[in-house]
Amino acid sequence: MAVLSAICLPIALHPAQITALGALPVTFRAIDLSGVLFNGILGALIARRKNFDLVGFVVLAILTATAGGILRDVMIQNGPPFALTDPYYLYAACAGAMIAWLVPFTSRPARRFLVVADALVLGVWAATGASKALANGLGVMPALLLGCLTAVGGSMIRDVSVGETPAVFGGNKLYAVPALIAALTDVAMVRAGFHESWGMLGAMLVGAGLCLLAYWRSWQLPVVGDRESRRRARGDRGERPARWSLSSTSAIGWRRGLMGLRLKGDGARQASGGGGASRAWPRGRKPLDPEDL
Repeated sequence: MAVLSAICLPIALHPAQITALGALPVTFRAIDLSGVLFNGILGALIARRKNFDLVGFVVLAILTATAGGILRDVMIQNGPPFALTDPYYLYAACAGAMIAWLVPFTSRPARRFLVVADALVLGVWAATGASKALANGLGVMPALLLGCLTAVGGSMIRDVSVGETPAVFGGNKLYAVPALIAALTDVAMVRAGFHESWGMLGAMLVGAGLCLLAYWRSWQLPVVGDRESRRRARGDRGERPARWSLSSTSAIGWRRGLMGLRLKGDGARQASGGGGASRAWPRGRKPLDPEDL
């Protein structure tokens, strides 16, 4: 089937399209290796924060950059993990560790660059995991799972290795959700008949756009503590529970928790008895900050 597709595809496409489709896999491989390098830097920056030695830098860099893909390939059980058969992946991860060992990345432009690079790679890795799942005969749900796991698995294993709760479990800006939506985009485009390369391109754009927007707007998913605190606050005031109330300032409602927005003038309304003043929503945006990666 692969040979037949290789023969028929050039006949059915315009020469310009043939060049584009042939160049896309090379481009994605370059982005993939760049993502290994950048995530190696991010993992090694955790080692710098923990004051680890060079061994800790290299281990955290390799875990962050390759653990998600290795875990995906082990679950698919179709040969050795790709990161172990292609030596360039380990080379790139180790290079990221050495860069972070020498460069502290304390300037704001450098950190913003890492955030943008990580967002671009997020969509590519999510699409790679979903595509490999579909290519091995798995269904839509396993493809979404492996796509999301490929994108966020390395950071989860890194956090557990240093004794911290994985950042994707809550309390941080959206990261796993953009990965899941990027994997869904790739699956939808492939099932709709688009070439696999175009599915990866669409997933990369969707995943990167959502990830950067979540950082820019500080979007977060609500946590159970917000709901419990809001419920206790209503009980202390003797108020009747309101399903869609946004008036609580002691806890973040699900909408404000999701959108990362705060109400201006809440304190003034409480001081004045909570009159019917209109709510003013802030227009400022929080700058990108990879401290919580």
